[in-house]
Amino acid sequence: MKTHTEEKTYHHSQCDKTKSENSDFKSHANKHTEEKPNQCSHCSKAFSEKSYLNIHIKSHTGNKPLKCPLCDENFSENSQLISHMNTHTREKPYKCSQCFMTFSQNSELTIHLKTHTEEKQYKCCHCNKDFSNNSNLLIHMNTHTMEKPYKCSHCDKAFLENCKLLTHIKTHTVNKPYQCSHCNKAFSKNSILTIHMRMHTGEKPYQCSKCSKAFYIKSHLKIHQRTHTGETPHKCSHCGKTFSQGGHLLSHMRKHTGEKPYQCSHCDKNFSWNTQLTIHLRKHTGETRYQCSYCSKVFSQNTHLVRHLRTHTGEQPYKCDLCDKTFTHNNQLTRHLSEHNGEKPYKCTQCDKAFLQKYELIRHLRTHTGEKPYQCSNCDKAFSENCNLKTHMMIHTGEKPYQCTQCDKAYSLKSELQRHLNAHTGEKPYQCTHCDKSFSQYNNLVRHIKIHTDEKPYQCSQCDQAFTYNYQLTKHLGIHNGDKTISM
Repeated sequence: MKTHTEEKTYHHSQCDKTKSENSDFKSHANKHTEEKPNQCSHCSKAFSEKSYLNIHIKSHTGNKPLKCPLCDENFSENSQLISHMNTHTREKPYKCSQCFMTFSQNSELTIHLKTHTEEKQYKCCHCNKDFSNNSNLLIHMNTHTMEKPYKCSHCDKAFLENCKLLTHIKTHTVNKPYQCSHCNKAFSKNSILTIHMRMHTGEKPYQCSKCSKAFYIKSHLKIHQRTHTGETPHKCSHCGKTFSQGGHLLSHMRKHTGEKPYQCSHCDKNFSWNTQLTIHLRKHTGETRYQCSYCSKVFSQNTHLVRHLRTHTGEQPYKCDLCDKTFTHNNQLTRHLSEHNGEKPYKCTQCDKAFLQKYELIRHLRTHTGEKPYQCSNCDKAFSENCNLKTHMMIHTGEKPYQCTQCDKAYSLKSELQRHLNAHTGEKPYQCTHCDKSFSQYNNLVRHIKIHTDEKPYQCSQCDQAFTYNYQLTKHLGIHNGDKTISM
């Protein structure tokens, strides 16, 4: 009768809440002090209230008496079942009062509201990002260290967050009640089906504010935005190289550790990344899935096809925010952004040159050492750069992917095609600054300018004569070698 006749006598000064029982008041007070006296006997977790502990213990005992009438999932608490039912009905009754977002669960709304109201007092020491609570900071720190403490007991996958592990485990154990109406795919969660459906409908709700690109998934938009800002928050602890995506850092780290966990079942090759293995397997199966609609080229990866298509369309989707320049590839934009700040961190120890990228320094060092690590498998020629080897290989294969649209001629290099096109148009874009002559090819202009400057860069090593052109030196050397038939 006390609860009917007496007022709630326990009043908390920080939040104005009142409780009728002292035990309830103490449990509530723990929320403010962050004290967690209720310890789980099965694991190291602790809770501010005993009721929370009782709910948690069911995760160890497996006691889930409440079953969803629409699928086979079971739940330990009625609130969990009600939240789950919303995923079937797609109802999102919990609306944020600060923005347009809605949620199927009240707990999701509570977490979201903190993004509007809470002070972000927890700062990351690696990238200065702020967080409203320490647990989110700890999860974020794992993206820098690449530590994945939550390991799947069914396969070798590991995850940064426990919630992502729990979602993954469903792929092994749980039925997939959410069926796509366009194809035969099924999913364990309605949210995953919603994302999948966008592939069929073409819906891309996440729009970039800097350019016209849009994305199916919000995380893809965040990654894309780094192409505009140049942000690379994921740093390698071995060499200091930074990356825009955690997955790229993880792949890079394996270059230092030498780890190659993905083995080919057809041969003895191992790979650092699963995508590399998938691409390699297509060499055994002969699968070339992605074909260019402009020419006959086929590719084992969609990304390679997309990159190739830009050679036909001339598309340059990556734009610099500091100037009007646009680029075909993201790495070109990243390199260009470094030009604005003037930073060249990679310095040559042999001369005073410095470079924006580490690979540029490595390539430059070969001019000092004479190293040519890229060997042709058809002849004895070797090259300092892989791209030069690929160009050379076309001599052996006869491949000429760059077709002239005006005639039937084709070329191994895009630059050769461009020079040839000038012959059709009559365009001579290369103008001599000393006279009124112009040329369709840049190398012809360079050769012509030497007439004005009297430059003779080709010096004979056996006498004091020098020549304007290399072919003149070659002819001259024949005289020293006893070839009297060669005349100047």
